[in-house]
Amino acid sequence: MKKLLLSIFALVTMLGARADEGMWIPMLIGKNYEDMQRMGLKLSKQDLYSINHSSLKDAIVQFGGGCTAEMISSQGLLLTNHHCGYDAIATLSTVQHNYLDNGFWAHSMAEELPAEGLTVLFLQKIVDVSDEVKEATANTAGKRYNKAFQAIAAKIEKEASQGGKYVANVKEFFGGNQYLLLIYKRYKDVRLVGTAPKSLGKFGGDTDNWMWPRHTADFSMFRVYANKDNEPAEYSKDNVPYQPKWHLPISLKGEQEGDYAMIFGYPGRTNRYEVSYGVKLALSDVNPSIVSIRDKRLKIMHAHMVKNKKVYLKLTSLYSGVSNYWKYYIGQSEQLKRLNIVGEKEAQERKFNDWANARQNYYMDLLDEYKQVFDDYAPYAKHAVYYNEAFRASGLAKLGSALEPLYKALQDKNNNADSLKKYVTALKEARKGIMKSFDSATEVDLLAAMTQLYYENVPKEQLPDIYEKTIFPHYGRSANAYKTYSEMMHSSTFLIDSVKFEAFCKKPTVRAIEKDMAAQYAFNFTDNYTKNYQPKVEKYMNRKHDLAKVYIHGLMRMNRDKLYYPDANSTMRITYGKVQSYNNIEGKHYDYFTTLDGLMKKYKPKSEEFDVPKELIALYKKKDYGVYADADGSLHTCFLTNDDITGGNSGSPVMNDKGELIGAAFDGNWEAMSGDIAFDKNYKRTIVCDIRFILFLVDKMGHAKNLIDEMDIRR
Repeated sequence: MKKLLLSIFALVTMLGARADEGMWIPMLIGKNYEDMQRMGLKLSKQDLYSINHSSLKDAIVQFGGGCTAEMISSQGLLLTNHHCGYDAIATLSTVQHNYLDNGFWAHSMAEELPAEGLTVLFLQKIVDVSDEVKEATANTAGKRYNKAFQAIAAKIEKEASQGGKYVANVKEFFGGNQYLLLIYKRYKDVRLVGTAPKSLGKFGGDTDNWMWPRHTADFSMFRVYANKDNEPAEYSKDNVPYQPKWHLPISLKGEQEGDYAMIFGYPGRTNRYEVSYGVKLALSDVNPSIVSIRDKRLKIMHAHMVKNKKVYLKLTSLYSGVSNYWKYYIGQSEQLKRLNIVGEKEAQERKFNDWANARQNYYMDLLDEYKQVFDDYAPYAKHAVYYNEAFRASGLAKLGSALEPLYKALQDKNNNADSLKKYVTALKEARKGIMKSFDSATEVDLLAAMTQLYYENVPKEQLPDIYEKTIFPHYGRSANAYKTYSEMMHSSTFLIDSVKFEAFCKKPTVRAIEKDMAAQYAFNFTDNYTKNYQPKVEKYMNRKHDLAKVYIHGLMRMNRDKLYYPDANSTMRITYGKVQSYNNIEGKHYDYFTTLDGLMKKYKPKSEEFDVPKELIALYKKKDYGVYADADGSLHTCFLTNDDITGGNSGSPVMNDKGELIGAAFDGNWEAMSGDIAFDKNYKRTIVCDIRFILFLVDKMGHAKNLIDEMDIRR
């Protein structure tokens, strides 16, 4: 086996390049450079990525752990999406100072608002550590591989972190055929600078989400602060604006069909090497289950949010996240079926088998093993989804689960009061996070609905015994019974009441936990799942990982003249393509851009999704677009490129051939929502908020000329 494993680095660098598809590792971008030049790029390789000199990668940050942002001034000013800053904006908002609904602009640095807990990561360098990791994990698989990999990764990361100065991560690429060490600096003092009102930042709401044409002003601005040495520091009034090694100049020239367009960012997760059995399982069980559960959650949350502004502000960020991927899984399933991805995967697998059998090589029985792995897992797939999506949708269920480590520690006679403190502290931290979006009335309805859904959809032989032993005997089997049970649990637990909770934390006991209804409920579900079904899930995940590593390597050996790139894994990637319109499935042509005229045609006064601020209406009537108007006099709002992105790229800079910022990526289109599993070059588009629309709103609506003045704007 070891002799068969060729260097993935060597394999990939031999291959050609294609413009639109691919999420490329910056350190290895040299293999694409000539292709990028042919398409129009005017920057050097060193401008794109360098560890010895400043480069474009120094302007790009991982924002908040799940998005991308870019530096747009020498004073640490940062641009990302509105939906990326959404949680921070909502957290800073109150009924009296509702920045989320009304917008916010700091007209001086003194007015900027600290966003507690928000951090950004600046990539310092990437190092190939494949040899070291492969040596430490040689001849291992499954749990043994996981243990060996975690051990060597921890060793490498500890050394690279230099005592906490850096954040270091060792990541798998190509299913574990290559390993890279990524070293970052984490900046913890991040402050809100500006945001358009939610009516613009989420214009179109769920209706327009993942759709084109789009007119959403999906952007927000923050500033990164550092100590006097420009190094990371906790929040302090003495901190100063961070001075980045590179910040992006901004172009007001506008974009035309066919123009070069390049994106840097942190795409979260793709699974493009998935086999047909995995796609079938997603379509039959996984995706429909997620959609059903989230649909119910959204209806319950929305019903409570519309009644009370405080509840709305508390739940809106969570609601937005649940909603986004509710619609995503609907779209993904629809497009996977439309494109017959199962059939395409099966054809590829038949070709792979023919190739392996003809050579009598190591890969001969690989796909038979794959089939067996999925056959063994299929009976439990729905349960795994319902445990993570339904059971854990309840804040009280998560609180009850958070008690378990302390409960076990209390039963261990070797633990004294001092050693128990860490468990109490962990419980307090977990509760703090959960209570941030906890509304009691909403939670009562959620737990009742999720408990009922769990019973109705998980195979009966896999259910925890709390239904037959507690719920049904005492409360009955009707929908009202679930509600009564939930109300009783919420009213009797010590976990919700702050006074009772603090009293428990001062003197935690096994008896107090065992008497608590929420603990009884949570422990029953978690014990059933972790003891009986989690081992099956882990076995499936481990075996699938082992097989994928071999399968990807085999594909590369079989198709030596084909371009391969690693799946996204929340590491920095470069993707490049062109500004490009498209025809939809029915053949209708869509222009590559939208305008404020189109936005105003969608305007519906007092609509939850299509209302707009009166200030924008006034500017529109006067056509007061200033230098941000296009050559034809209109104001462009959004545009399309054929760049390859996914979740995590939200907020990514879209740049022209000179590396100038022309927009912020924020979405994909409905026709290409199969993209995380199968890229479709005909329909795949990235939806971008035009930088001119962004600056128009900053300048004309926000009157934040101070921000305009600190940017490098090229007219």
